[in-house]
Amino acid sequence: MDLTLLAALGVVALVVLLFLGMNVGIAMFLVGIVGYFIATGDINLALSRLGTVPYTVAQNYSYVVIPLFVLMGEFTLESGMSKGLYDCCAKWFGHFPGGLNLATIVSNALFGAICGSSSAAVATMGKLALPETRRYGYKDAFTAATCSAGGTLSWLIPPSTGFIIYALTAGNLSVGRLFAAGIVPGLMLMVAFMIATSIVCKVDPAVAPRGEKCGMNERLRSLVGLIPIVVLFAAVLGGMFSGVFSYTEAAAIGVLLAMGYTVLVRKMTWKGFWSRCLSALRSSIMVFQIMIAAQVFGYFLTITNLPRNLANFISGLDVPRVAILFAMLVMYIIIGMFMDTLSVVILTIPIFAPIVTALGYDLIWFGVVIVLVMVLGTITPPIGINLFIAAGLDKNIPMSRIMTSSVPYCIALLIVTIICILFPDISVWLPNLMYGPA
Repeated sequence: MDLTLLAALGVVALVVLLFLGMNVGIAMFLVGIVGYFIATGDINLALSRLGTVPYTVAQNYSYVVIPLFVLMGEFTLESGMSKGLYDCCAKWFGHFPGGLNLATIVSNALFGAICGSSSAAVATMGKLALPETRRYGYKDAFTAATCSAGGTLSWLIPPSTGFIIYALTAGNLSVGRLFAAGIVPGLMLMVAFMIATSIVCKVDPAVAPRGEKCGMNERLRSLVGLIPIVVLFAAVLGGMFSGVFSYTEAAAIGVLLAMGYTVLVRKMTWKGFWSRCLSALRSSIMVFQIMIAAQVFGYFLTITNLPRNLANFISGLDVPRVAILFAMLVMYIIIGMFMDTLSVVILTIPIFAPIVTALGYDLIWFGVVIVLVMVLGTITPPIGINLFIAAGLDKNIPMSRIMTSSVPYCIALLIVTIICILFPDISVWLPNLMYGPA
């Protein structure tokens, strides 16, 4: 069988299995092993990949940063840092139209700086925001949509698990440069979400009435709730960006600081400790399962020469390179509506990174753009994962209303994405300033 045709059939088979509901990792394992066997005709050689790939991935020192940052996020949840963070933001923004939702967005941005998980941010901030916004007569669907959109900031504000995975799958890019690249677009997205919230509340004040205005003394006292997050953020990212320690060492230090603070405020129990460790273990196993399976599937694609042939074909097309980029981004938006964001990054980046390089685009800039278009899928129907997490906070909130309320945030995200595409310096100037030109 022609190897290119075999690769195409393998991709189709993978898509079919995913739409049938099969686990992403198992589907990639199955297609990768069967495809490798058909391509080589040697079942022992195909099965040998199952013996070598898991060890190769698991023993890679660079990957230790994933479970460490996940564990850091778990300990910050256990410590209750998010409560002080939300209370502070609510006191500063609560008296504006939609002020508590503005506080939710800012809280998500700051929480993303210590968590890195979109799902955890939506669930945590939703539990804090919904009871408080109800007290002031906010519409639950709009609050849930705000929590869904705010959670996407965790993928841009470092430390971001998405950037780590992208760096490792795109050819061992600098994680530090990607973290730096995400800061400005992340802040832009936060402001865009706040503007979208304000516009909605101006058009329909009943959506989110004004809250009480706190005195300056009370606002200043609330800043105490930010101290743990600021210290953790400064220690982890400040030390990493300054070169005092590597990003893996930064992750380990972050875990120690988060755990130490949890013990200091007497929130740490043996039950809570094991629960958080097990939660981090489950999340890490999921990530590593997908990464290992993606590498097995990648071996199959590599032996068929599909990535190289596809890169040569696309780069040789007599069309503007921006048209090729646009087609790739549209594909990512569509796929992101139906698949887990992390899975899509792991599965597609090894294929598309050579194409992006051949077209002359910066991989750091492309990483920021990819994250932006992928998180759009998390708040876009029909399978926006953040929307479902927000809906799970209260079964009485109709999913259809949450989806409708998320439209202004989808528009805001699209605008920021277009701006970052048109002006690449927004993403790369800070990494170039901190680390020098790539």
